[in-house]
Amino acid sequence: MTLTLRSSASFINLKDSTESLKTPGDYFSGALCFAQTKPSCRIRVIRNSVQDAQLSFSKSKASMLEGYRRSSTEKPEQLHALSGGHSMENDARVPVFLMLPLDTVTHGGNLNKPRAMNASLMALKSAGVEGVMVDAWWGLVEKDGPLRYNWEGYAELVQMVQKHGLKLQVVMSFHQCGGNVGDSCSIPLPPWALEEISKNPELVYTDRSGRRNPEYISLGCDSLPVLRGRTPIQVYSDYMRSFRDRFRDFLGDVIVEIQVGMGPCGE
Repeated sequence: MTLTLRSSASFINLKDSTESLKTPGDYFSGALCFAQTKPSCRIRVIRNSVQDAQLSFSKSKASMLEGYRRSSTEKPEQLHALSGGHSMENDARVPVFLMLPLDTVTHGGNLNKPRAMNASLMALKSAGVEGVMVDAWWGLVEKDGPLRYNWEGYAELVQMVQKHGLKLQVVMSFHQCGGNVGDSCSIPLPPWALEEISKNPELVYTDRSGRRNPEYISLGCDSLPVLRGRTPIQVYSDYMRSFRDRFRDFLGDVIVEIQVGMGPCGE
């Protein structure tokens, strides 16, 4: 709204000092008028801002209600899934294998204390054990001469393990038993192999002081025919091939794993 003042006379006439005072109405010969203007833009902006705020609040409230509705229906499913996963972990099983004594088979090639072994396997089965592990000593099986194998003691053990519903892990042990931590017996390398070592001591490991280790044939001889015309690799291959042929019917069913122990103390 605009206020307009129009005047054609001055308030004080300095030249005519004798002129009498006039009333305020006499000073204004014009008219007093009020001009009509457009509504303020600021008012419209404020009104629009209020409307936008109300609309935003309504949308936010609707979003919160929708989120609450979803969470109330999804949380039970999520908790149910977590509960199911926990029960699956409790049902998981880890197979346990126990190591049999080092002298499970005697120097004569027979099963050591078969009645005690039978009772022990029965107890292990009752305890939920998956199976047992045994060393197949090169010094026992091929003791009588090159390519002369005696698996009878191990065959008796395999049949006993099968009878009790257990599994068997077999270690092809091409090293000496005895002289190390935990060794309760002494099973040297085959006598005919030790005879070759006595002829050529360089076949075994030697330290800088010249001390020999007769536990295992050095890896440096792997490709040399130092064992009665055969290389150590050929000797080991023939040994494991004989084992495969003797226990073919038990492989994969009773005998479920084959390990190879190499180096001094099997390392």
